[in-house]
Amino acid sequence: MDDLPEEVQELIEELDEAAEDEDEDAIKELTQKLLDTGADVGAITLKKLALLVMDGEEEMTRGWTEVAIQIGMDPFKTLIEGLAAGMSLIGKKYEKGEAFVPQLLIASSAMYGGMDLLSPYMKQDESNGSKQETVIIGTVEGDVHDIGKNLVKTMLSANGFNCVDLGNDVPASKFIEAAKEYRATAVSMSTLMTTTMAEMPRVVKMLADEGIRDKVLVMVGGAPITGGYAAQIGADASPHDAASAANWLTEAIFDFPSESARWG
Repeated sequence: MDDLPEEVQELIEELDEAAEDEDEDAIKELTQKLLDTGADVGAITLKKLALLVMDGEEEMTRGWTEVAIQIGMDPFKTLIEGLAAGMSLIGKKYEKGEAFVPQLLIASSAMYGGMDLLSPYMKQDESNGSKQETVIIGTVEGDVHDIGKNLVKTMLSANGFNCVDLGNDVPASKFIEAAKEYRATAVSMSTLMTTTMAEMPRVVKMLADEGIRDKVLVMVGGAPITGGYAAQIGADASPHDAASAANWLTEAIFDFPSESARWG
């Protein structure tokens, strides 16, 4: 942003301070001043959100999300091109070994801070015909690990999915009940232990026994899970990381029947 006029840069710095101090009145006043300069406040806001999420700056992320709301930016655009873009940036650093799990989790907290503010506006959009696809996500019964599951949830949420998080140590029957209750698009299961891998085919079998296997996409993941194992148990995919999971599901739903076609 060094190429912006000095007046605009100064206002951005003041907005950073107001956001860090969680001073809502100052945020509103400075946002209006920034608009009055004629600068492209939307583009500035999206870039700021991406960088702030990447850096794990939760208070400032919330502040700049307030800016996005004040200028009337589409909430899904704010989510995907701002907050989620920041998770993509930190995800690429993670893949290169330049960032680690704690930084991913801090970034996800920042993203969720912004998402909390956007949620009421996204729900309003849903009532006007734009509906999020629902994913049932959890760690299978017998496994209490949830870092991997939380990362997948973060990336799915960042890509516009509504995640129903069942937590960890989830019995197979709960995946089935939740899929029915929420008319889910997908079920995502994870495990870190080989001793609990057998819970995954149990869930897939129960989906089939209940007559709803073809109504949902099934993703499985975790350290011991491979693509071969996923195919063997009848799952649809086993993406190798959280970002890949979000990318795969985003593409998969294009050719998947609509909720009404599947669930009636």
